[in-house]
Amino acid sequence: MSDTATAEPRLQRPPAEQRYAAELAKLAEEDDAPRPPGWALSLQAARTFICGDESRGIAKKFVGDPSLIDRALVTLATSRGLMLVGEPGTAKSLLSELIAAAVSGDSTLTIQGGASTTEDQIAYSWNYSLLVSEGPTERALVPAPLLRGMAEGRVVRFEEITRCPLEVQDSLLSPLSDRVLAIPELEGDSMVFAREGFNIIATANTRDRGVNEMSAALKRRFNFETVFPIGDFKTELDLVEHEAANALARSGVPQAPSRDVLEVLVRVFRDLRVGDANGGRPQAVMSTAEAVSVAHAVGIKAWYLRGGVAEAGDIVDCMAGAAAKDSAEDLARLRRYLEQKAPKRKGPHWQSLYQARNLLPG
Repeated sequence: MSDTATAEPRLQRPPAEQRYAAELAKLAEEDDAPRPPGWALSLQAARTFICGDESRGIAKKFVGDPSLIDRALVTLATSRGLMLVGEPGTAKSLLSELIAAAVSGDSTLTIQGGASTTEDQIAYSWNYSLLVSEGPTERALVPAPLLRGMAEGRVVRFEEITRCPLEVQDSLLSPLSDRVLAIPELEGDSMVFAREGFNIIATANTRDRGVNEMSAALKRRFNFETVFPIGDFKTELDLVEHEAANALARSGVPQAPSRDVLEVLVRVFRDLRVGDANGGRPQAVMSTAEAVSVAHAVGIKAWYLRGGVAEAGDIVDCMAGAAAKDSAEDLARLRRYLEQKAPKRKGPHWQSLYQARNLLPG
């Protein structure tokens, strides 16, 4: 049997502390700045890890305002939690992951918010076999991310917090204010006090209806920071090119779409974000993250179905599912764009995009 057949499958996306283990180790070794209690790195080193430093061989991992990173790190060094809000696809989750990896060396203490999220999934639950045989003992206790983060002094990530019921959100009040979590089922020592280094990073999308429904008490325990979309065209194009190339390499595709093709893709996304005079913006999120996904699909289609290089016409076929997820009007907007705006732009790649307009479904 070949080595390929027997090789252990690679992780599709290891956590940040694994992907950038060498950089984190290098920064920790060279870090002589003061560190907040319980932190793996100083604020200066954590900022360098996220914003990058070419002279030290540290890659830039987040495209955005460096002052946002400074404010986020300062917040986490206080007793207030950090709330990252913004449009979908603005890399809030990536930023929270990078910060947690830099501060705690562990970004995996994560709670995924949703309508079905319960307090058991946030704080703790029980091994029911042991609970029946022994009662509520420490051995029967199954810690969830919040309890682990408090006990170990680590950062806990709470994704899409505003999608959770209000009573579930408010389970964070005591851990954030008093830095304590009560386990009333346990006799005797039933209080877990947070160790140095513990804090919470939460994220919320501004398009979610529940984003303004947090209780006033919980809002007071967070500092809110808005993560804005990338404003500069070239910066967004560079990011899409870099991320698409990495994604395609992980998918076994040796050649990424050319920069000219990606330039067309990014321009289409930016135009659709603005919307048209007839129907406004698409309901679908035309984010940079979606652009990367489409570029990834374009490269896969070209390589695995044709054995060749990507063309601008491939964008149409791969973009339909991103620009029109559940709205017929969004598909109509995309069709109008291809029929009316694409032919007015100069260059063979725009003509290829226009010629492929009939690949749209419907």
